Amino acid sequence: MDDSAVLLLGLGLLAAALLLVVAELFIPSGGLIALGAGAAAIAGIVVLFRHDVVWGFIGIGLVMVGTPITLSFALKVWPTTPIGRRMLMGEMTEERVEAKQAAERRARELRRALVGAEGEVLSTLRPVGIVQIGDQRHDALAETGIIEPGQRIKVTAVTDNQLKVRAI
Repeated sequence: MDDSAVLLLGLGLLAAALLLVVAELFIPSGGLIALGAGAAAIAGIVVLFRHDVVWGFIGIGLVMVGTPITLSFALKVWPTTPIGRRMLMGEMTEERVEAKQAAERRARELRRALVGAEGEVLSTLRPVGIVQIGDQRHDALAETGIIEPGQRIKVTAVTDNQLKVRAI
């Protein structure tokens, strides 16, 4: 092989290593693609050193600078890809969205049904604490002042999914 072919081979291996680093983010491989990227980078540096020592050090510099730049770019793009969205947020199918909304509606209705219910303070309401209504514990907000544990309370309202209570 002539010198220019060796140089192109070394630079090509370094370019392949950077592309494999990007591919690792988009293709789930359990790290196998990253191992291939590392092997390609090492092979590229070795080939560049065989061509010329200066080119070998240039190859090391390219790997040390190019890898973080490539990773930061890929990590900015990754969340917008289908696989990135699925891994970060989970796949939200229409059924899951509807089920989640229905569950939130039921929980909201159950909290609204507690208006007028009586219970007992479990932890000091300063103004937020825990109350027990029936056999369930709830976070609650005291309308006025501090309410000590053991006192009886009455739910007066539900605002922003939080129970507002008053001592009775």
